[in-house]
Amino acid sequence: MTRIKSIGRFCASDKNGYIRNDSSLKKVKPEFLMLIEEVVENYQTHLGLDLHSIYIRGSVPRGLGMKGVSDLDTIAITNKKTTNIDLKWVDMAEQELNNKFSAVNGVEFSFYHIEDILGTTTFSIIPFMIKTHSVCVYREDLTTQIPDFRADKTVGNEHLINLKNQIEQAKNALVDNDDNEDIIDCCVWIMKILVRAGLALVIVEENLYTRDLYPAYKLFAKHFPKKEPEMKQALQYAIEPPKNPEDILVILNKFGNWMIYEAEKWIQTYNPNKVKNLEIS
Repeated sequence: MTRIKSIGRFCASDKNGYIRNDSSLKKVKPEFLMLIEEVVENYQTHLGLDLHSIYIRGSVPRGLGMKGVSDLDTIAITNKKTTNIDLKWVDMAEQELNNKFSAVNGVEFSFYHIEDILGTTTFSIIPFMIKTHSVCVYREDLTTQIPDFRADKTVGNEHLINLKNQIEQAKNALVDNDDNEDIIDCCVWIMKILVRAGLALVIVEENLYTRDLYPAYKLFAKHFPKKEPEMKQALQYAIEPPKNPEDILVILNKFGNWMIYEAEKWIQTYNPNKVKNLEIS
């Protein structure tokens, strides 16, 4: 079993409480640079004039990327609606880069229309990620045009409002599933969601935010010490997912249901209008 390491940090804030973006190209480790260059080339080649800008987000631009472990998450902002762009090339491009570069666990291409980034009037996770956890690696940087964010209930809502549906989606995907790769992908996805939802439960009290799993787990455990072993197991499965779906379902059916209950209580407390007709079961 892989030992859980104390890796990661909380986002720094300015004097007004706004989250500061600590991503920088200068922090990217050398082993990731050639891969980033090829990602940019892929976007340029396939999107052409439809491409507005490119961002690298997550642990890599924050200097926390681990060789062979971290994913390279990328975002392309487009000048045209993504539904009007041919994206049939994406799966092949991701597979080729995954095979060519061992420095990352996986490469992800993603696409968002510029109007969805700058035109939204409500909280949206992608503008938040661009503003707080990304670095622009091609053309115009939009971060100056995106409003600032605090570690507050608005961010907490984003992590909790869909938790029940996400857990149910994972359960449905795991039942009778014998595809090892699919099981692993699903496990990592839902366990990261659980750990980050744990942080969201205490974000109002702590005014702290992180995408990093270890500090999120530790802050949750501070407030819910009786649930620390179960959250630790979720963290372990996010790092080293089991191939047996039944092991994952055990956590989702017990700890996951408790998290749903707590999430719905939290939402009713801090944003009751979102759940006016919600019944906690």
